[in-house]
Amino acid sequence: MAYYKKLTKKSKSLSPTFHPENNQPDLSLSSGLKCWNTGCWWEKASWTDQKSIDEFFVRNVVVLDVYKFVSFLELGFLLQYPRRVSVINAGVFVMPCMTSGLLVNLQYLDMSDNLLTDMTLIETLCKGNGTLKDIRVLNISGNALKSLSTLSQLVAKLYKLTHLDISRTNYNSMPPSCSWPSTLRYLNISGAKLDNITLCLPATLEVLDLSNNNLKDFTVALPALRELHLSGNKFLRLPSGYLFPNLQTLTIQSNTLNVFSHSDLQSYTRLQNLQAGQNKFVCSCDFVAFLQSGIKEGGDVHLTDDEESYVCDSPFYLQGKSVGQVRLSVVVCHQVLFVSVSCGVALFIGVLVSIILWRLHAFWYLKMTWAWLKAKHSSRHRRRLRDGADSETLLSFDAFVSYSERDTGWVETYLVPELEETARPLTLCLHKRDFLPGQWIVDNIMSAIERSRRTVFILSENFVQSDWCRYELDFSHFWLFDGEAGGEPAILILLEPLSKDDVPKRFCKLRKLMSSTTYLEWPQEEERRGEFWRSLRVNSQRKEKK
Repeated sequence: MAYYKKLTKKSKSLSPTFHPENNQPDLSLSSGLKCWNTGCWWEKASWTDQKSIDEFFVRNVVVLDVYKFVSFLELGFLLQYPRRVSVINAGVFVMPCMTSGLLVNLQYLDMSDNLLTDMTLIETLCKGNGTLKDIRVLNISGNALKSLSTLSQLVAKLYKLTHLDISRTNYNSMPPSCSWPSTLRYLNISGAKLDNITLCLPATLEVLDLSNNNLKDFTVALPALRELHLSGNKFLRLPSGYLFPNLQTLTIQSNTLNVFSHSDLQSYTRLQNLQAGQNKFVCSCDFVAFLQSGIKEGGDVHLTDDEESYVCDSPFYLQGKSVGQVRLSVVVCHQVLFVSVSCGVALFIGVLVSIILWRLHAFWYLKMTWAWLKAKHSSRHRRRLRDGADSETLLSFDAFVSYSERDTGWVETYLVPELEETARPLTLCLHKRDFLPGQWIVDNIMSAIERSRRTVFILSENFVQSDWCRYELDFSHFWLFDGEAGGEPAILILLEPLSKDDVPKRFCKLRKLMSSTTYLEWPQEEERRGEFWRSLRVNSQRKEKK
């Protein structure tokens, strides 16, 4: 038999209630109530101060057969007074319409965590005829409800309804449109299975709780909304604030947010409180700086959850670290600027160094060194033959003549006839005549120098200014002063007055040679040319072996 005791009223400020505790009622009506193992019913009941009953509260009591309770008809004289009725986790699957009709002053009804279905809810709410005309708060959470369309039709005529809690139900979809009372301000559909949002939501809402669903986006405008709870969904970014011009509080924890920024919050013109922790944040430089600054640039928005709930999910080296503790370097945060500045500085330094090297002729030295190495490599075999055999047998020319193309006329008119067409002729190597066609110029020059006893430079203004002559002189310069020219000095012939200062500074050894070695000057007077040729023949004669 169920436990019960006499109800007494000790103070007018205390509203008599029916409070079960530890699965047993600790406050109940005793007169006329009979309870057996199969349930409880009323045979006769009376009350001396009916108007003092304000709340009827039952929790954790199982009513095995509610219809054997005769729908509380024996308590009809009492049910007209309570303004608050709570029957929580009592295994109730229906409250008959006749019972609902007795609750004429009811403002608060809590039937959460029971066995209500769409069909039994139709009976409880009397097919939506507005029986509970004074109801303001309706909590039917934790029941097996599936149709939002049916629910909206059942409450459409509850013209004083302001709060509706239908959380922890089986709503997995939302119809395109619904009928709601215009007074509805609070709606809780958290813990359902919704994966989309439609215009079914009432535009009059001020507080909406959609936590713990499967939502990915929100596209419905709710102009009166002040609080929006979206925690435990699958949002990748904050919904547009333009949908909620009056929103003041937004909770969007435990979603899949990667980042949010000043531009995202700018659309929330009246937002004051934001909870966005426990998301998969990508700790970019902008996000970290924005969050660490307390999102001051976002207006009057304040983060009301713990700072520790904002944790980096990526990049990998920051994973699990609190955003507030992240310190990113300038190089990481300003890569484009850093690369641009670095490239600019590198380019400037490169240009500056190039100018300096050009002024110091470093490029020429590098080019000549490389060409010289290649030339020496290509002539390695010839060198070994020359070192191992009689060098005289390997020499093909008495002199290699280095001259400008513009001075070809002088060479062919004067030099060649005087040295090659005499009684004791000399064999000259002329690049125009003796270089092998199709062979690399470096190989031709090096081969000619190696196979000549000495080199004759025909120096003139044309020679100094000609790129070709300078190029040829470069390689001759290396060979002559590398110590492998057989010890025979070069012969310098000046076709016109030319000081050592007219020779490029990079030919320092040649300039030194001009200052330390006697050179022949081509005389302009006809009578002095005989002496010039005699001196040239003497200097060009082969040295006899002893």
